[in-house]
Amino acid sequence: MSNIKLNKIFKTACIASDHAGYKLKEDIKNYLIDKKMSVFDIGPYNDNSVDYPDYAKKLGNRIKLKKSDVGILVCGSGTGMAISANKIKSIRAAVCYNTKSTRLSRQHNNANIMTLGSRLTKKNLSLKLVEIFFNTKFEGGRHLRRVKKI
Repeated sequence: MSNIKLNKIFKTACIASDHAGYKLKEDIKNYLIDKKMSVFDIGPYNDNSVDYPDYAKKLGNRIKLKKSDVGILVCGSGTGMAISANKIKSIRAAVCYNTKSTRLSRQHNNANIMTLGSRLTKKNLSLKLVEIFFNTKFEGGRHLRRVKKI
């Protein structure tokens, strides 16, 4: 995956997981660091059991306060993290499970957090989805009107 290039749509990223997503979180974090991306790891820092809503809230609030431009949350399915993060005003977290869902989450929904399921998405695909998410611009236009209604 060394040929992947990240653009500068986002300058800073933050990442968090639960215990199920810990290993994939670490893989993604190292990938981003290798690509010279500024990344802030919110935790956890080991694979001991934790509650995913706590980490989704910490990361979502960091995005809301504009301390990071974009976030990545990893749990077993990606769903619990997305549900939790989307409770925060101005957060648009999308479960990204394939290339099309990931691209559309940015183009049409202006997602500012991607969630991944470590039990459902393998490492190589996850890294590809991160690349797509980070390189896809929001199209605006008719989509902006809809996003404003959220």
